[in-house]
Amino acid sequence: MGWLTKIFRGSTHNISEGQHQSKPAEEATWNEPSSSTVVTDVISEFDSEDIDRAIALSLSEEEHRKSKGAGKDLHLDEDELFARAIQESLNVESPPRARENGSPTRAREHSSQPRPRENGSSNGGHSFQQLPYMFSSGFRTCAGCHSEIGHGRFLSCMGAVWHPECFCCHACNLPIYDYEFSMSGNHPYHKTCYKERFHPKCDVCKQFIPTNMNGLIEYRAHPFWLQKYCPSHEVDGTPRCCSCERMEPRESRYVLLDDGRKLCLECLDSAVMDTNECQPLYLEIQEFYEGLNMKVEQQVPLLLVERQALNEAMEGEKAGHHHLPETRGLCLSEEQTVSTILRRPRMAGNKIMEMITEPYRLTRRCEVTAILILYGLPRLLTGSILAHEMMHAWLRLKGYRTLSPDIEEGICQVLAHMWIESEIMGGSGINATSTSSSSSSSTSSKKGGRSQFERKLGDFFKHQIESDTSMAYGDGFRAGNRVVLQYGLKRTLEHIRLTGTLPF
Repeated sequence: MGWLTKIFRGSTHNISEGQHQSKPAEEATWNEPSSSTVVTDVISEFDSEDIDRAIALSLSEEEHRKSKGAGKDLHLDEDELFARAIQESLNVESPPRARENGSPTRAREHSSQPRPRENGSSNGGHSFQQLPYMFSSGFRTCAGCHSEIGHGRFLSCMGAVWHPECFCCHACNLPIYDYEFSMSGNHPYHKTCYKERFHPKCDVCKQFIPTNMNGLIEYRAHPFWLQKYCPSHEVDGTPRCCSCERMEPRESRYVLLDDGRKLCLECLDSAVMDTNECQPLYLEIQEFYEGLNMKVEQQVPLLLVERQALNEAMEGEKAGHHHLPETRGLCLSEEQTVSTILRRPRMAGNKIMEMITEPYRLTRRCEVTAILILYGLPRLLTGSILAHEMMHAWLRLKGYRTLSPDIEEGICQVLAHMWIESEIMGGSGINATSTSSSSSSSTSSKKGGRSQFERKLGDFFKHQIESDTSMAYGDGFRAGNRVVLQYGLKRTLEHIRLTGTLPF
């Protein structure tokens, strides 16, 4: 009966228990186990003669084994075979193991969503997966609570099996009952929790940065401050601070100056607003130059002016090198009348009010008639502009020949950079400033501790000088700074005076 039993067993019992069907992620379903038995009329497939022959053959084989003294029946009865068939059909494929490189293995069925990207490049390590729900026949250990799952519903994902209530979000620690979930590293997240934690938000409008037409997250970022913002803010009129260049966030309001510029509150905190307020800073920079053995003997007036007055004065100059979209400082050599700011303006809300100015007549007593600085800039930026313009004055007063823009503007930027660095490092930054006199050191000691933002702001102004892309100011600074570091400031200036060029 063995041969006949195999025919009936393979043909009449087709049991599907705990089978997980493979479908698209949006349509993932669980097919309930079928309790019905599929019966096939096998006898109809064989004629009676074949069956008689099979029975006779089976009987002859059994008698032959008995004649040889076989004491045990090698065949299992039909009920035992049927039970074994059911048990084998209940076996569920073991879950996949994690990959060797540490990235999570995808669940048996999953749906892959567009991954977050920064400026078009993938973050990596983040994916969306689908929860495959199965039914256990027992003898499995939950990766969450480490207890036996037993009979019933369970999850198979991330190289392990879980009770549904033990598979929790890494952010909120609540169970993930959704069919889709997100992954970051080896941690699962609700899709909403994942977006809240990892999807970049705009630092201006505080909204999630939208995806572009290709489904990628695209945003802009300031190269120094790393302020992230939607690309649309570059064209929707969102203002920037005229000092630090950061965009104005929606929840705060920058101060509006009377000439249309906007100033953030952090930069406003140390802003120099009128001519009298700038005089102590002017004395500090004069002492800085004295510490470098570059004292300016003549008394050159320093005036703080509005943007319009600065532009008018620039037009009155016969010569000058200006590449910036907005001029913020000027060393004058011509006689003219300039409107200077007499008293610090009053603030009303977030607007500067009651700007009081007076005309100032410049007379030519030497090669330099005045130094003009744009008002409303932070102390460190005002000082670096003043140090730059004082170098122009020093070159003219010392009789240096007419220099090319990259040589003159470059060496002036070197002095501005040196002054900022001396302020940040407390007067002991680089070789040139280490030769400063005790008066310069005592000046630095009067400043007291700087705020963290002001130190960061000084680094930003240094970064602006170092990363300038113009030929005169940017390339000129990098060439001048290189030779000053190599030969020293004194030898470099002497070479410029004799040849009009930088030393090789």
